[in-house]
Amino acid sequence: MLYEIARPFLFSLSAEHSHDLTLALLRRGAGHLWPACVPAKPVTVMGIEFPNPVGLAAGLDKNGDCIRGLAALGFGFLEVGTVTPRAQPGNSKPRLFRLPPAKALINRMGFNNHGVDYLLRSVENSAFQGVLGINIGKNFDTPVERAVDDYLYCLERVHQAASYVVVNVSSPNTPGLRTLQHGDALEGLLSTLREAQTRLDQRAGRRVPLLIKIAPDNEAEAMAAMGDAFIRHHMDGVIVGNTTLSRVGVEGLANGNEAGGLSGAPLKSLADQALTAMVSTLDGKLPVIGVGGILSGQDAADKQRLGASLVQVYSGLIYRGPGLVAEAVKAWQG
Repeated sequence: MLYEIARPFLFSLSAEHSHDLTLALLRRGAGHLWPACVPAKPVTVMGIEFPNPVGLAAGLDKNGDCIRGLAALGFGFLEVGTVTPRAQPGNSKPRLFRLPPAKALINRMGFNNHGVDYLLRSVENSAFQGVLGINIGKNFDTPVERAVDDYLYCLERVHQAASYVVVNVSSPNTPGLRTLQHGDALEGLLSTLREAQTRLDQRAGRRVPLLIKIAPDNEAEAMAAMGDAFIRHHMDGVIVGNTTLSRVGVEGLANGNEAGGLSGAPLKSLADQALTAMVSTLDGKLPVIGVGGILSGQDAADKQRLGASLVQVYSGLIYRGPGLVAEAVKAWQG
């Protein structure tokens, strides 16, 4: 009810202004204004026990400034980032757009963040004891052929603080990034990071799962090739997926032709297809986290039915508010 009152005001502001204001409020403890009535529904995935299967997707809290405020909303786990080795401003504004008739967003943020060292200070200051994923990427000015260096640097820095680490190779807003999903580039990235993960795990005396986040736009043949690579390199999980370059469902709408990645309700069908394809390829060998188009409890249940072990939300929060978390958890079977 409280969010229904607040939303008209938030939607009267530009999308990024509203985003920044929300983060500022969360930093100041506003998450406690929405007391979480989320049932306990623990699940164990990748050797981690999650209080419930509904998490926050990366992108909302890139710098880890709002961990305590977000935790108050009842998520089973939080994922912060995407973070890069060095701070960067991201793309020029405006770069975030609402499409209310479609319950959608388009963003071309471009990994705007304060850098990995800032994120680690934020995580430490939060004293968060729950499940925390850290999503890592490359700086915009790092050549794609040297991208592995950025991922390796971030992995080595965040390993100590993370419950799990996500390799983001699927944002459409960093030039060349999505080429890392395929062929020799993918093979080299996975090999290098898995070797580092083993070394870091041994040094820390604990397993920190390493996941990869892929785009929903890949054709079935590409999905099968990626899945085979993930199995061969013994990845711990796959997140399907990121935003899409498709504009199906937003044709003719104001801001519908803006460059960037589309998320929200129009993404659901494509994301569900990609989830189905990856689950089929992995054949139970690796868990999959389903993301994209979750705006109701039924949407979360659909991901579970298609084979997702966990789900994450982001754009749905913008349109539905914190109540979406409890609704999604209640819809989860088991």
